[in-house]
Amino acid sequence: MTTVELFSPAFFIALINIIFIDLILAGDNAIVIGMAARKLPVHIQKKAILLGTAGAVVLRIAATLIVVWLLKIPWLLAIGGAMLVYIAYKVLADDGAHDTIDAKDSLWPAVRTIVIADAAMGLDNVIAVAGASKQHMTLVVLGLLISVPIVIWGSTLFIKLLGRFPWIAYAGSAVLAYTASHMITEEPHLLPFFADKPLLRYLFIALIVIAVLWAGYSSRQRQREQGDEHPSRAATR
Repeated sequence: MTTVELFSPAFFIALINIIFIDLILAGDNAIVIGMAARKLPVHIQKKAILLGTAGAVVLRIAATLIVVWLLKIPWLLAIGGAMLVYIAYKVLADDGAHDTIDAKDSLWPAVRTIVIADAAMGLDNVIAVAGASKQHMTLVVLGLLISVPIVIWGSTLFIKLLGRFPWIAYAGSAVLAYTASHMITEEPHLLPFFADKPLLRYLFIALIVIAVLWAGYSSRQRQREQGDEHPSRAATR
């Protein structure tokens, strides 16, 4: 298992990776927060957002630390990597529907909705951050804490950037796919296949990244074609 020394170059690279992953996956969180708080009076919307996000972050840190510990169990690293491959694909293929999130018209129900919805939708973040942290607890906490203010104040801007520059979604999906394939190659039961064969390891990682990007691109093309066939349905999304 690869270890990361505290505040080494590898540590900061992994930290940047975690923050980038959180930003790529922040779109859902921003939509959850906005949908849950949209019926609140303007003067308490910010309070609901801050309290709801704080509660969600505490739960997410706890969940991620648990997943980091669980990934030490045999085969779970490979299983987590396989799940993250799907998440990397979903970043490109997801149509972003969030119609099931109820808006609340009072503070604490809105806060509760934000926390519960974020917890239900946050599995992708938890698995991705746990994998990118290389099972380093300090990286998990630092990465999530640094990304929190960015998600709160920058997620709306980031969503606009994603709409304007579609390649950002592909870059994020590639980072997730790389993290996923790296997790799989780090699985102790699979190390005999990869440990002394760096070329095979890099080829495996490259194939996973390319396959995810191709599958995501193909899914987007199909959705676009279906939208062209049914413009009225696409307009309601």
